[in-house]
Amino acid sequence: MPTIKSSADLRNGYNEISSLCHSYNEAVFITKNGKGDLAVMSIEHYEALMGRLELYGLIKEGLDDAANGNVRPLSEAMSDIRAKRKR
Repeated sequence: MPTIKSSADLRNGYNEISSLCHSYNEAVFITKNGKGDLAVMSIEHYEALMGRLELYGLIKEGLDDAANGNVRPLSEAMSDIRAKRKR
């Protein structure tokens, strides 16, 4: 269940909200005038989330390449990698 706090709670109780974000490693939703306005999270959680999104993008790129026939034998790819390492 998401944690929901008001903008007044953020203004008056920043330390509590910061502790929540770090303790539960999830976003805290901030409302303004009773409506959703912001999602606040720790830097660690944000970096992990961005890392997963980047990974998913790379996986999709690879799957798209495979679907379009943009592939080559593993032995050829490994030879290229070994040649680059020797430079």
